Formats: sequence, C-alpha cells, structure tokens
Amino acid sequence: MTITNVKIYAMEGEESIINRGWLSFENGKITALGEGDYTGGGEVVDGNGAGLYPGFIDGHSHIGVIEDGLVFEGSDVNEMTDPITPFLRGIDSINPMDRCFEEAYNAGVTCVAAGPGSANPIGGQFAAVKTYGRRVDDMIVKAPVSMKFAMGENPKRVYHGKSRTPETRMATAALIREALIKAKKYSEKEAPEFDFKCEALTPVVKGELTAHIHAHRADDIFTAIRISREFGLRYVIVHCTEGHLIADALAAEGVRAFVGPNLSDRSKPELKNSTFENACILDAAGVLIGITVDHPVTPLNYLPICAGLARKQGLKPYSALAAITINPAKILEIDDRVGSLKPGKDADFSLISGDPLEVSSKVEKVWINGREVK
Repeated sequence: MTITNVKIYAMEGEESIINRGWLSFENGKITALGEGDYTGGGEVVDGNGAGLYPGFIDGHSHIGVIEDGLVFEGSDVNEMTDPITPFLRGIDSINPMDRCFEEAYNAGVTCVAAGPGSANPIGGQFAAVKTYGRRVDDMIVKAPVSMKFAMGENPKRVYHGKSRTPETRMATAALIREALIKAKKYSEKEAPEFDFKCEALTPVVKGELTAHIHAHRADDIFTAIRISREFGLRYVIVHCTEGHLIADALAAEGVRAFVGPNLSDRSKPELKNSTFENACILDAAGVLIGITVDHPVTPLNYLPICAGLARKQGLKPYSALAAITINPAKILEIDDRVGSLKPGKDADFSLISGDPLEVSSKVEKVWINGREVK
C-alpha cells in the first residue's frame, strides 16, 4: 500500500521534511518513501495534502496498569509490601482492553513504555508496547525495556505510613545500593544459589538493561546520578522536574530524560518548580529529552498537546515533535523500529490535518504495524 499526496515529517533530522511525497509499506514495515508523484502500482491512499507523521511515543506511562474508571480493582501499579521488587514485570499488569489504549492510538500515540509506579525504591520492569492489540504478548516492542527506580517523596510517603524503611532519602538510596551490591556479587559467581531479586537486577548491573530513575527534585536527580556512577549503570532520569535549575550540569553528565507531566496540578512539594519551560531549557542545554504525560496523571491522548504547550514556552518546533517521536525511541533504544519514517522501520504513522501539536488539528487515519486502526 502507498499513501500519496502528503507532507512527510520523517523525523530523520530537521531537513527530512518532504513537502509533497509518498510512502509505501508492506507486511508491517515501511518499504520506501519519496518526493513528488508516485508512479508505482498497488493500492493507493490519497492523503489530500495532510501531514504524515511517525507514531507518537511516550517513554513513561502506566497505561493499562492503572485502569480507567477503576480504583483498587484496576490498579496494579505499586506492590507496596516490599520496597525492593525488581522481579515484577510490567507485562503481567498491562490490560490492553483498557479503553485508554484506543483513545491513545486515535490521538496518534502508537507506542508507549508502561510498568510499575514509584512507591518502591526499585519497582520492577517496564515494557515498550504498541497501543493496538488484544494480547500484550503480541504488542511488545521490547520487554523488558528498563528497570524502574524511584527517589524522593514517594517511597518516603508509602513506607512512613507502614513504619518501615525507607522513611528518609538516605534509606531509599541505601536500599538501592544494597540491592545493587548483592546483584553485582551474585552476577560474578559461577553458580550462585538462585535469588529472584538478584537475578532480575543482574542485567542492570551488567549494563544490559537501562535504569529509569524517578526523580523530581534537583538533589534527588543528583543522587540518581551518583548511584549510577558508583555502579556503572546506564540510566535515564524520569520526570526531571527541576532539571531546568541544573540543566548545564545534566548536559555535562550526558543525561537523558523524560520530562513531565506538566499538564497537572503541583500535587506535592517536590513539584513546586514544575514548568512547561523545563523541556525548552533542557533541550537548549543539550540534554536528550522525551516528553511524558505519565498516564494516567494526564491522559495519554494529550501527549501531542503537551508537546505543543512546551513549544509555546520556547521549545523549538522540530524539538517539540522530536520529543514525542524519535527522541523517546532513542532513549528507549527502540529507534531501530519506531520513532521516524524510514524504510525497514515499523509502519506506524498518522495522517493529520493541521498542526498535530495544536488542539484544533484532526487525526484522520492511524496505522500500527501497517494495519489501519483509525
């Protein structure tokens, strides 16, 4: 199949826009794209001059893990019985039947990373999945895609209420260190006695699995970096709310970050410096950023709107689009499959009339793995 008469935003660099072009795909993969009139054969869809964009990506969410319209019955996001739970797998809690998946792909969001919340200093494994499907096993792009860690207020609040460790930031860091030390020693043994926690953390200490570290406050961000340095972790800062206060230092460290959510209230003290300017300041400093709405804090279908609000506060137009397409794909290390329009990549894209980062734009059609889903 070929989509013709479209303005293609390939997201392979700022010069990769094709003002009037076509894109062909087959068996779930992009096969070719070009400029001008399409002269080949096969089934053709006339894009009528609309924009063709890569599927949008959110690198940090809890979609299908905290189900829409339910409280305890549909919330499988935090196992608050043990502060160290690296053996938990997000794929075991994602419910693809949650209607928020349909709302997401109808808005052009075709891929997400989803998994545990931030109650525990080590929460478990995230998975990168497509947003269309009935069975999570058939939706996986990469699982696990990361290991969830958490600094700051959330572990303190949860375990203070249980009168157990951690009640302080020191204890949160100490528990993480203890778990990583044990995993490192475990990984160095030839035939260790099986330990589920150490087994799950072994790819992290070996640098095979990225640590995604929840941190809002600047001091918590630096603690995350400090621990990552100590253990040689590959890491991403998630939320990075006060990143704009320390952008130069984060750029010097080579930090990658998912920033947001910002379309929400400042619900706790560590969010007091939350601002949509964060993305602009970090991007200008040279930090590789993706924008997240942290679904369900902000519903996933508002991801492009949040990128638009960041653009309004100074984020460059290309950078705003990159923050919900190629950048999160790079940060999640799945950019060989998604994030831009290039032969060989998954046929995930949307036909959009108007600016996709504006409220008034309309998503006309959406394809995921070459299948038209809207």
